[in-house]
Amino acid sequence: MKSEALPLPVETRGKFLSTILFGSRWLQVPLYLGLIGAQLVYVVHFMLELEHLVVGTFTLSEEAIMLIVLGLIDVVMISNLLIMVIVGGYETFVSRLNLEGHPDEPEWLSHVNANVLKVKLATAIIGISSIHLLKTFINAPNLADKVLLWQTVIHMAFIVSAVSIAYIDKLMPHPAKH
Repeated sequence: MKSEALPLPVETRGKFLSTILFGSRWLQVPLYLGLIGAQLVYVVHFMLELEHLVVGTFTLSEEAIMLIVLGLIDVVMISNLLIMVIVGGYETFVSRLNLEGHPDEPEWLSHVNANVLKVKLATAIIGISSIHLLKTFINAPNLADKVLLWQTVIHMAFIVSAVSIAYIDKLMPHPAKH
């Protein structure tokens, strides 16, 4: 006599599916590790630009120095953006970092969620865009008017987007604090 396999009960199948779905969040870990690698590339780029600045201290024009310094600030701001995405994204979507009481824990990490992260990222992007726009204006005599116009329009679009995200977040119901 051939025995037939009994189907799994619905609750067992549901628990298995829930376990798989919940566990899939760990697939993001290689993405965050890749962003750490990208940050390392930015550190190398920063050091090369800093060397260029130091070596050219007595030969670079004031405008060239300003453009290099703005480039360094840009790299730092992008690095800050990467940290927000890596740490905030991991904490929000993968697993808690368990840093309670650590003296170096960023203030914003204690209340990070997807909406807070979106607003922080949007404002960081505006800061980065501002640096790019400032570099463009400093170098304006060497650029076409279209470049100035479009970079300004794109920057304004970032500002409108950030304000919209912040406004939508303000409209959303927030759970009561304990």
